[in-house]
Order: sequence, then structure tokens, then C-alpha cells
Amino acid sequence: MEDKRLLDLLEKIKQNSITPQTALTYIKNMISTNLGFAEVDISRDTRKGFPEVVYCKNKSDEDILAISKELYKHNKKLLLTKVTEATATLLQAHFKVVQYYKNSGSLVIGKINKGCGKVTVVSAGTSDIPVAEEAAVTARVVGAHVETYWDIGVAGIHRLLSKIETLRTSRVIVAVAGMDGALPSVIAGLVSCPVIAVPTSVGYGAHLNGIAPLLTMLNSCAPGVTVVNIDNGFGAGYTAALINQIGE
Repeated sequence: MEDKRLLDLLEKIKQNSITPQTALTYIKNMISTNLGFAEVDISRDTRKGFPEVVYCKNKSDEDILAISKELYKHNKKLLLTKVTEATATLLQAHFKVVQYYKNSGSLVIGKINKGCGKVTVVSAGTSDIPVAEEAAVTARVVGAHVETYWDIGVAGIHRLLSKIETLRTSRVIVAVAGMDGALPSVIAGLVSCPVIAVPTSVGYGAHLNGIAPLLTMLNSCAPGVTVVNIDNGFGAGYTAALINQIGE
């Protein structure tokens, strides 16, 4: 919001023509910065509790850098997804504190504080780790304490069963699976917390690039399963962090 707009708003409060609460609502909904090629939502942290996340695929490095600088100026913490190694190198040269997670292409600018509660992210196989890592990084940066377990799919059910007791201490579980997508249903039948299921585009033939596990998860007979879109680790991690905060 430009200074003149903010001053006009303050003047209206002074003159009692609007209430402070109305002004607060206006500020929460209207603050943004126009960069010419992008309308950057610099007030999202005020409205949602976390700044706008930058999806980097199909964006130029110059645009990503410009958006990141504007958001960081207002929020001091920033999450970017689908970041290439080349873009990560560029960002590391412009910001002091940068954490890059190569498997998922997730990148965090600024310090990640110690999280609260407990979100557990699990993957059925090692091929699902990139999506699972995106979920874990997202949940952690949004404010959750996160624990992870990889490669505990139902093809070797003993691997999952050995983790059940610790999974039962979670507030939310994110279960990431390709192939037949059975893992979330099995977990949901053994725990009392919500399970967020993430289908991945990992599998053979009739797997149909993630549609088969997506349908399996949508048709789960275990109560408490919610499903996000194919390969949407970010959406699962963000939602898990929000649910986790309810207990605080």
C-alpha cells in the first residue's frame, strides 16, 4: 500500500469516519506491491499467518529474485517451491540465510524457528521422497515440529508396523505414496489423528501418472483421510501445519 493511501486511512480514523476495526480489515485485504509483472501479496502473513509462497516453475530467475526481495523485505521469512539448482545458487548469493532442499526443489530464505506440536511425514517408497520432502519442509517452515520416515510402504508392512507407536503420537500425518496408493488407508486404520494423503506420479503402466493412487485414496474406507492433488506435497504440508496449530 502506498504511503498516501495509508495516511488517508489514518486520517479517516482520526476523524471518526471509519472505525479502527474497519481500517484493520481494509489493511489486511488490500496491501500489495505491483512489480509490473507481478502483484506481490505482502500482507498475506497478516491474513493467513504465513507469507505468500513463491512457485518458481516457469518463472525467470530475474522475476524470482525480484519477488523474493520484495516479500523478504516485509516478512523476513520466505518459502519457494520448485526451485532449480541454478536458481538456488542465485538466491544464495543475494540472501544471508538460505536453506535449499535439492530433492524437492524447496528453498527457505530466513531462519526456521523451532516448531510446535508434531506433524509426521512418511513416504511409501524412496521414489516418493521428493514430494514427501516438500511436505516436510513446508510444514516445518509454517511452524510445525516435523518428524519423517521414508520407505515404509505396505509392500514390506513390517516397516510400517515398527513405527506405529510413534506415529500415534502425531497430531497430523502426511502419507505420501504412488503405485497402488494404499499406505494412507492402512495408517488411518491404526491411528486416531487426521491423515493427509498425497498421491504421487510414481508407478508402472496402469498407475496412469498418479491417477490410480489418487482414486485409491479418494475411495479410502478408513475414516479420517483427506486427499490432496497428485504430487502436491506443498498443499499437504501447509494444511498439516494449520491443523497442527489448532492444538496450541
